[in-house]
Amino acid sequence: MTDERPMIGRRSRVTMHFELGIAGGPVADSTFDDDPITFRMGDGTLVEGLEMALLGLHEGEEHAVEIEPALAFGYRDPGNVHDLPRKDFPADIEPEPGLVIDFATPTGDSVPGTVVEVGEGVVKVDFSHPLAGHEVAFRVKILEIENPADEAGSEKPEG
Repeated sequence: MTDERPMIGRRSRVTMHFELGIAGGPVADSTFDDDPITFRMGDGTLVEGLEMALLGLHEGEEHAVEIEPALAFGYRDPGNVHDLPRKDFPADIEPEPGLVIDFATPTGDSVPGTVVEVGEGVVKVDFSHPLAGHEVAFRVKILEIENPADEAGSEKPEG
């Protein structure tokens, strides 16, 4: 018996809840207690390894998988580690190893940095993705799938 529910393909528009974190560790991000996300496969919302874990899932399906660093957020880059003057940190932030802090770039974007080491007047911060170098746990609940009309298994025309 074949499953007639819409299935995620390479160009699907997907609405889902997700939970993401370090495998066997804390959850870094989750939508399960909030609004779900909606995105089109391949639009850059998710890294490629997370998208690959979704391919072939059906509407209504729940799925959990662990993904190795190379397919998730890559590995830490030593070139992304920088020494920052302690005086540049707000007084209400006490840097300690493992703390993830959002930093503003010169263009006004926000980028996370993980405190690696705190020294005399200097804080060493790694600007690699906080999940880089870790196997990640990815759990999803697929709420809705819209497929382009020309995609196999399409139930709904794009519109």
